[in-house]
Amino acid sequence: MKKTIQVLTLCVLCLALVSQTYSQVQLPSLFADHMVLQQNFEAPVWGWAAPGTSINIRADWTDKAIRVKADKEGKWMTKIQTPEAGGPYTLTINEHTLENVLIGEVWICSGQSNMQWALTQSENYQNELRYANQPDIRLFYVARDNADEPSRDCYGQWVSCDSTSAKTFSAVAYYFGKELHWELDIPIGLIHVSWGGSTAQAWINEQILASAPEGQYYIDLFKEQIENTRPGALPRNHRSPSGLYNAMLKPLIPFGIKGAIWYQGESNRDRPDYYEAIVSLLIKNWRTEWNQGDFPFYFVQIAPYNYNEEDMGGFTRDAQRKTLKVPNTGMAVTMDIGNPDNIHPTNKRTVGKRLALWALTQDYGYKNLSYSGPLFESLEIKGGKAIISFTHTDGGLRAGGSPLTHFEIAGKDQIFYPAQAKIKGKKIVVSSKMVPEPLAVRFAFHNTDEPNLFNKAGLPASSFRTDDWPIFDDQE
Repeated sequence: MKKTIQVLTLCVLCLALVSQTYSQVQLPSLFADHMVLQQNFEAPVWGWAAPGTSINIRADWTDKAIRVKADKEGKWMTKIQTPEAGGPYTLTINEHTLENVLIGEVWICSGQSNMQWALTQSENYQNELRYANQPDIRLFYVARDNADEPSRDCYGQWVSCDSTSAKTFSAVAYYFGKELHWELDIPIGLIHVSWGGSTAQAWINEQILASAPEGQYYIDLFKEQIENTRPGALPRNHRSPSGLYNAMLKPLIPFGIKGAIWYQGESNRDRPDYYEAIVSLLIKNWRTEWNQGDFPFYFVQIAPYNYNEEDMGGFTRDAQRKTLKVPNTGMAVTMDIGNPDNIHPTNKRTVGKRLALWALTQDYGYKNLSYSGPLFESLEIKGGKAIISFTHTDGGLRAGGSPLTHFEIAGKDQIFYPAQAKIKGKKIVVSSKMVPEPLAVRFAFHNTDEPNLFNKAGLPASSFRTDDWPIFDDQE
């Protein structure tokens, strides 16, 4: 009898311990010490607990406590109003006390290898590390993973930016954040979520991807790959449709952010005719799921590089330029800071600064900064010459060396010939004796082109084409 009572007592204690453990609140990895919350914002806060568990949230920047209950599936979510930038603060969620919380500006930093490229892989990093101790810049590096279904959490942790944490962090994201912090003098949170070699379609919700023919194309290709995969092998990788969205991006939604920066494109150069549609779909998908309106989305145009495929770099760059039709987007051009022999150019400082120019002018009220190089606006044919107009001339056009280079012109035979190009005020006049009746102009359209057209602010012009002639024979 005594032994029976002891066994029953032990069972009750075990059940109580299991119940207590299960009732504890679980938080996503984003909610931890050293985190940054978006300022002046109703910041979403969420987690998991036993169904019906009461969640008590208190922040020391407000006297208002928030109470919510976990639903029948054990999930809970609420919002907490954040003040203007500042801190550090403490945020308490039941038994969790999050210390050293800052309020500031939070940016998602995503893409493929040129976003993943670490600070120590960029030029002059030894000197930069001397100035990397920036405690009001916080870094969150999402571990690389992929999945067939959306994950509820990812692996990562918030750390203060210093000479150790900055080493392996994205160089582009670091320089972007550093520039914002320098100019705004407020805390900056950078969430780095990238994977070298990843495709754009890997970062999109499968349902959204399937809603467009260009997206369905990649889904169908993946299905064929699955059918042809040998037994025991995993067909899914960092290029597979929706795999990175599921494992790395979905767990971040709907954490409060200011916007996103994106550096990707090389892995989609096989179908540049689809790239504009795919990236536009990605932006729409992210904005819809974050439910923060048309938040800023600034991206980097790929740099000149000696791809094996003829002119696919030029077509991809042009597709990126056309993506600017999506509202509240911006593009940092890198035609002058690439390396045709290295797909990972090491000047990441300039890339980060050019992205920051977009944010400072479009989101933070800076009025007297030039933030974009010349962008093609219109074509006029007059007297056997093509007259090109641009936006973002900012004080006028200039040639970095003379004459202007990398202009081509074509007539109705659609054969492009090298052309003379001359600056006339804020326009460029393009002509060739080989093309007496021009119809189209292309600029910096070959893979390795490093042109010399800039505005007076020193920002380079983007590749462009004025025609819409098919890239592939099967295009309509």
